[in-house]
Amino acid sequence: SPPGAAVAVAVTGSSGVAAATGLYRYLRDFCGCHLSWSGAQLRLPDPLPRLRAEIRASAPGRYRYYQNACTQSYSYAWWDWARWEREIDWMALSGINLAPAFAGQEAAWQRVYRSLGLNQSEIDGYFTGPAFLAWNRMGNLHGWAGPLPPAWHLKQLYLQYRIVERMRSLGMITVLPAFAGHVPQGVLRVFPHVNATRLGGWSHFDCTYSCTYLLDPEDPMFQVIGTLFLKELIKEFGTDHIYSADTFNEMTPLFSDPAYLSRVSNAVFRSMTGADPEALWLMQGWLFQHQPDFWQPAQVRALLHGVPLGRMIVLDLFAESKPVYQWTESFYGQPFIWCMLHNFGGNHGLFGTVEAINHGPFAARRFPNSTMVGTGLVPEGIEQNDMVYELMNELGWRQEPLDLPSWVTRYAERRYGAPNAAAASAWRLLLRSVYNCTGVCVNHNRSPLVRRPSLHMDTELWYNASDVYEAWRLLLSAGAELGSSPTFRYDLVDVTRQAAQQLVSNYYLSIRQAFQSHALPELLTAGGVLVYDLLPELDSLLSSHRLFLLGRWLESARAVATSDQEAEQYELNARNQVTLWGPSGNILDYANKQLGGLVLDYYGVRWSLFVSALVESLNSGSPFHQDQFNQAVFQVERGFVYNKKRYPAVPAGDTLEISRKLFLKYYP
Repeated sequence: SPPGAAVAVAVTGSSGVAAATGLYRYLRDFCGCHLSWSGAQLRLPDPLPRLRAEIRASAPGRYRYYQNACTQSYSYAWWDWARWEREIDWMALSGINLAPAFAGQEAAWQRVYRSLGLNQSEIDGYFTGPAFLAWNRMGNLHGWAGPLPPAWHLKQLYLQYRIVERMRSLGMITVLPAFAGHVPQGVLRVFPHVNATRLGGWSHFDCTYSCTYLLDPEDPMFQVIGTLFLKELIKEFGTDHIYSADTFNEMTPLFSDPAYLSRVSNAVFRSMTGADPEALWLMQGWLFQHQPDFWQPAQVRALLHGVPLGRMIVLDLFAESKPVYQWTESFYGQPFIWCMLHNFGGNHGLFGTVEAINHGPFAARRFPNSTMVGTGLVPEGIEQNDMVYELMNELGWRQEPLDLPSWVTRYAERRYGAPNAAAASAWRLLLRSVYNCTGVCVNHNRSPLVRRPSLHMDTELWYNASDVYEAWRLLLSAGAELGSSPTFRYDLVDVTRQAAQQLVSNYYLSIRQAFQSHALPELLTAGGVLVYDLLPELDSLLSSHRLFLLGRWLESARAVATSDQEAEQYELNARNQVTLWGPSGNILDYANKQLGGLVLDYYGVRWSLFVSALVESLNSGSPFHQDQFNQAVFQVERGFVYNKKRYPAVPAGDTLEISRKLFLKYYP
């Protein structure tokens, strides 16, 4: 306000986060503003609306949590301070008050390992490269795509200082990492009598890069190492007394004996209290639903009860689809946070379970003897499906479910800065279809577009494809009115991309049918349209928006480097993560993205090879062998990781024009 002018509204809160949440509520509900990963719409009315009466709000739970252990690698790997600052401000405005601060921990670990007597080559052989650190920290991987250069440690320490300072200044509780029991092999050289056991390989990795060593909880070194590390961290960054550790993330414990499992969790907890008597342990509850055959009630209870009741908080990580609290009597008395996982691998693809998240948290609070203490957002990757996260953040402050169709109508108006009937209709269609997966829904993009081609690909959808095509038509028709809105342009790319993804599945089915019917002309037609028109058109659409550029991901990796050699290493990390995910396609396409450059030079080349192989098979009369194709296509995939081609980080082309062109050609 100008000096002397009456203030339209005063916002106060019990913390910086509460005040920021109140500010965003005023901007959202009274000024029609919107803030998200893909852009902001902050056109304020003049004069600012006055409130007739005081509005008070309090969250029904103590915590609103945000971040997944994997997000650190899938999304934040290459962030600078400017990007972190923007995220932390978004967190405060969204009401988030509990979040990890995991940057820089490898520098602290390096100091601890050196003080124990490990040499630098043993440490270098343990840490993974930057794009894979999440799985190094959870004991899944070692060495892959490493080592970490000294400059990496310095830059991450600098970031961590600023992250914790900013979060705490806003009243957020920072969660620091703690020791989960995994150690480098060098520890066994320095302490030959230490009792450590090698765990099995993780996912599709063998012991070259997996099979970590786990210290026995009874071994005195467990407490020495755990307490040393935490003291080092606390000395460096201070503490808010909450610590994260995951000992058995996607890894089967050595013994199922409940007494053993209690000893493990008790050892982890004691190594925390050895450094901070007030320690609270925050644990991801993913393991219980990921390996339910192992984690029977007796095993779950034993692990949870190795820690005094109330000194552990469990993240019910996938509560919207596979809640664990229901079959564990509310985690046998330990407090838990009801979390929406929503996204795997940072994949693109419209997806949501809106009915589940609109009712789930309220049902969990009403559960007999519920120990729920808050709600959480725990996607593996961010910068996708803004609507779902805005909805979940709002639900964290509500006492009862929302009327979703009217909520999404207001959402569209705020997001684009103007009411538009066609855009609102498009969003209501998306809400009831692609955003309303029911039952056990796993948002892992399995579309043929982003998977290695074969004759047995999954084309199933949980929604009616025609709803997305109609939403596409409606959004395009709103282009004349809303085309200048950056958030509208983002959504137009995203919905057109979803329609194109559906079209790829249709062409794939035509290709497969033609091949199986020995119909060469039909195979050439469908394959030709897919490879030479649809995929290049999709690539040019994605290349028209900054947030859908492969170059943005690769250049952000190079920007962290302090030398050409580091830049090469970081770029290889970035390329490998979104494609092969490991040296030999170990978790192939798990972290698939739909990005301009990637569609043409990676997915497109694979599809071209596949169509050629099928044509060759029909021409020669010899059967198509998937194994032979896999060997050939692996060379293409690996070639992409190492091709050194630089991709633009600046968009090109007009999004509306390209979407319209695709629509005129392909709208069913």
